[in-house]
Amino acid sequence: MSDNLEIATLANGCFWCTEAIFQRLKGVNKITSGYTGGTIKNPAYREVTTGRTGHAEAIQIVFNPSIITFQEILDVFFSTHDPTTLNKQGYDRGTQYRSAIFYHSNEQKEIAENFIKALTEASVFENPIVTEITKFDTFYKAEEYHQNYYNNNKTQGYCTAVINPKLEKFIKKYNTKLKEQY
Repeated sequence: MSDNLEIATLANGCFWCTEAIFQRLKGVNKITSGYTGGTIKNPAYREVTTGRTGHAEAIQIVFNPSIITFQEILDVFFSTHDPTTLNKQGYDRGTQYRSAIFYHSNEQKEIAENFIKALTEASVFENPIVTEITKFDTFYKAEEYHQNYYNNNKTQGYCTAVINPKLEKFIKKYNTKLKEQY
């Protein structure tokens, strides 16, 4: 990427939650919600939610590694979802909600593998981590109404019941890494 920016592509459940968390971090320039990891070209949300496309709900993060490193992004990633549940996050079930890191370089792959190894050796989670590490292929941007979803729909039921509690925990833990407006 130009201007020394990098891309991370992550899947860890509903992209509405994930987007809301990562867009608040210093060094994150842009978040795009979308789909990756499947076999169907240009999938629509209604297709992805069936679980038959092979795609995961994911986000692409454009970040400045001189402000936030890929390893720091992984720290937030692993602390804001359950990487030990196969194809499930909270009430969301199916392969489209799997935990996955779609690496863009061999360096990202190595960092992700070492990060998971360190978490495992430290017994951070009671159960084994099932997060897949897969070479990035293609990312399909989700429909426009999915972009910036939380910020545009803060009073919607899902946002108040599911995203608000996640954000509160995240903000408490990472308050020194937040952008000023948050």
